[in-house]
Amino acid sequence: QVQIQESGGGFVQAGGSLRLSCAASGRSFSAYAMGWFRQAPGKEREFVGSITWNGENTYYSDSVKGRFTASRGDARNTAYLQMNSLKPEDTAVYYCAAGRPWSDSDYTRSSGYNYWGHGTQVTVSS
Repeated sequence: QVQIQESGGGFVQAGGSLRLSCAASGRSFSAYAMGWFRQAPGKEREFVGSITWNGENTYYSDSVKGRFTASRGDARNTAYLQMNSLKPEDTAVYYCAAGRPWSDSDYTRSSGYNYWGHGTQVTVSS
């Protein structure tokens, strides 16, 4: 059974940092891209960042570019999202996803991912 599990969320003051982790199991994810999305209360889920299967390319939304960094572990079944200079507007539930996007634009869309975690809460206070 495929499982995607996020961890590392929490409460932090504005300007602080958090590192989210994602562990994928149940099959090989070495050929899968890993993506991060978030959903704030009352808003639609939005793309945050993603990393290709081999870790050579990353994609970010404009709102987090320069502050967040996506990476993955050597075993390729783990992924990380380093979040620096956090802002109150970063408050959301963060989801990890695994998939095999067909094009560059698919790396930034929910439809590019097949497997999803249940999310981890990130709260940034002002």
